[in-house]
Amino acid sequence: MDFALTPEQKMIVETVREFVKRELMPLEREMQRAELEGRRFPDPETHRQLQLKAKEIGLWGLMTPPEYGGAGFDYVTTCLILMETAKSFVPFNYGGSADNILFACNEEQKKRYLIPTINGERRSCFALTEPTAGSDATNIRMTAVKDGREWVLNGEKIFITGGLEADFAIVFAVTDKEKGARGGITCFLVDREMGWKSYPIATMGGWSPARLVFQDVRVPEENILGEIGRGFELAMKWIGNGRVLIPARAVGQAERLLQMGVDYARQRVAFGHPIGEYQAIQWMLADSAVEIQQVKWLVLHAAWKADQGKDVRHEASMAKLAGANMIWRVADRVMQIHGGMGYTKEMPIERVLRDVRVYRIYEGTDEIQRRTIARNLLRDVVRIGTWD
Repeated sequence: MDFALTPEQKMIVETVREFVKRELMPLEREMQRAELEGRRFPDPETHRQLQLKAKEIGLWGLMTPPEYGGAGFDYVTTCLILMETAKSFVPFNYGGSADNILFACNEEQKKRYLIPTINGERRSCFALTEPTAGSDATNIRMTAVKDGREWVLNGEKIFITGGLEADFAIVFAVTDKEKGARGGITCFLVDREMGWKSYPIATMGGWSPARLVFQDVRVPEENILGEIGRGFELAMKWIGNGRVLIPARAVGQAERLLQMGVDYARQRVAFGHPIGEYQAIQWMLADSAVEIQQVKWLVLHAAWKADQGKDVRHEASMAKLAGANMIWRVADRVMQIHGGMGYTKEMPIERVLRDVRVYRIYEGTDEIQRRTIARNLLRDVVRIGTWD
């Protein structure tokens, strides 16, 4: 049992850390000004230029296979990268990537969708959630009816990340109601020009999802992703990926916040002493440090198991559940340590609180994660005390 990073991983972490320090953190003041002025930052062009700078040092297509121009990192290395990147308050995603299920494209689809997406020439969105089908993804009602060599899609998707900017959507629709989710849902690649429309949904945080409306949208048969009736399997594969990567980002965000709390506790004086000398503050710092470490090892273990090709659904659910709740508590404590100043928009803490609240909702709610974990235990899918 060796917890040490490999020499390559150490080099990658240092490279990422330097990139974050040199390119992202200096933009935090501009991000704060943008927040106060009610505008988004970084803008698409600034974000793209940052991606290209990262590309110059090998940070491109983190999990994209080398044959498609990516770095081809494993899950553990990718999680380490995300932990370091998330220490900056500037929202940033590395370029050169595509939704993991797009690799299920056939050769012709890869030319039209996968490769242009990796190259940054096209933008996709994953469209599964509906107004009546959130946690219960098997309950989707969007229909796809065969008409000659085309399928006619009707329905609505909601809370779709990237739906406002995407030029094509990865859409899941019912093609055979009698077969249910396990054989009656099919995945389609639907270009915006085929007729679907998107509308913004205002949220409490920086997440800007969209509502997508499909009214008699005609999709050619060659735009089916995978096999007819096998779409739900693709959807679960997409969601499972996020349940490992989201808590990795939460660890990085929490570590940055904790460092802010420690620094402030050292310098802020109350009643003649630095507030870090008071037990109430010490406990908040200690509890945060313990919880961050717990989630870090949950994430890395889930990532390691995924890299071994093993079923990681149980570990991913535990990491997602623990990470989503941990970052909320850490942000809340750090705001409390900063007092009134932490509550203002002059500092990034309140924005982090607003942004991370959604971690407990998307990619499977807390309740879904608990259901999955408990069901695995009750059915002996996993055994308590084993090392597998």
